[in-house]
Amino acid sequence: MLRCVWSLVTAATSAFGVIFIAELGDKTQLLALGFGARYRLRTVFAGLVVGYAVASAFAALVGGVLGAALPQRPIALAAGALFVVVAMVTALDRGEESDDDDVTAPVVRSRHVIASIALTIAIAELGDKTQLATVALAANTNPLATWLGATSGEVAAGMVGALAGQRLGEKLDARILTTMSAVVFAVVGVVVIVTAW
Repeated sequence: MLRCVWSLVTAATSAFGVIFIAELGDKTQLLALGFGARYRLRTVFAGLVVGYAVASAFAALVGGVLGAALPQRPIALAAGALFVVVAMVTALDRGEESDDDDVTAPVVRSRHVIASIALTIAIAELGDKTQLATVALAANTNPLATWLGATSGEVAAGMVGALAGQRLGEKLDARILTTMSAVVFAVVGVVVIVTAW
């Protein structure tokens, strides 16, 4: 029993370390930086957890079977196009804060922001190096432990980016920040499209 628990802990810890390091400087960490600069950290954290959990679950459960069959180029092109769309929406969006008197409006907006962060992260991770690493780790160890470790590693790296974004957000004007976020999303989208082409 103790040996089984130890192997699960080892698998989760290994996945955490490998994925955390692989995620540093990755496009989704840059996205987290942009989100952290614009939204509350708890909102960004919730979106990152959901997005990374979905992407890691896909990698751990389905990726091992379908990884070779999935067409990487169309997925990368779709992800790049999504980043460009997010850039346009970001440039037009006023952000999470509002002067509205409706007390329920921020809660509704927060849910929409969480969902959009989660969707962006989950799509950005499709075919990414960290997702492929998760597939490889899950093939050799316990998939559940790998999923937990990989998701934790991705969220930790994403929050490093979000915290850096928050620090930037405290020092910059909201309009400059919105423009910078839109530029980051657009640049990531163009790079993804160009490298896939």
